[in-house]
Amino acid sequence: MSGHILRVLSYNVQVGISTRRPHHYLTHSWKHVLPHTQRLTNLDKVAQLIQAYDLIGLQEVDAGSLRSNYINLVEYLALQAGFPYWYHQVNRNLGRFAQHSNGLLSRYHPVEVKDLNLPALIPGRNAILARFGQREHALAVIILHLSLSPRARIKQLSYIAGVVNEYPHAIVMGDMNCKLASKEMQLLFRATRLREPLEETFTFPSWRPQHHIDHILVTPEIGVKSITALHHPYSDHLPIMMELELPADIEMLRRAA
Repeated sequence: MSGHILRVLSYNVQVGISTRRPHHYLTHSWKHVLPHTQRLTNLDKVAQLIQAYDLIGLQEVDAGSLRSNYINLVEYLALQAGFPYWYHQVNRNLGRFAQHSNGLLSRYHPVEVKDLNLPALIPGRNAILARFGQREHALAVIILHLSLSPRARIKQLSYIAGVVNEYPHAIVMGDMNCKLASKEMQLLFRATRLREPLEETFTFPSWRPQHHIDHILVTPEIGVKSITALHHPYSDHLPIMMELELPADIEMLRRAA
């Protein structure tokens, strides 16, 4: 018996930088370290988009530093889009210059949220684990941003596979920096019950999508009603969304009015 519909979105927002051409990586590089007036305007566009969703995984946000005018961008998006539950996770703490982070936004109350320390040559690469429901009815939601190195990604996804296998139902989403056919992704599918999507959804670069490196993966009992990359040119990645039908035994609790 099926449960309710859950609308999920994963978005690498590139700290609110709108990259629309390859040369912008050079000409806009200063925006990664210094504040600029367009950042919050771009993030307001992101907030407008994500209002339609229930659960958001964010990558490349900032927890409050010089470049973000000391604004926690996960909190900012939660407030602007009306999400009652939010969590930020700092991956690279560069003090006042940058607080590289992942983020979770949710309209449902997670029973538990914790950091997962991913294996990496340079310490600090983490993933967010949010748990909804209890014991055999639990849903694990994992948000991650994997390394650029294939060797590191293999270790990271081997670790994530062990976490996924601890839960009856799971959603894994984020910028994985690798395609479905890659060795590391195939390892993940072999080691878990996560389903491989039937077709690729191209998300990078946003101005001419030709790489499928942002993913939302689910275990078999979770029904996939639709999946698409959304045209939203306020980052160098496009957001990817999935409409899911949850098993009836997963209890998702909203905050009381």
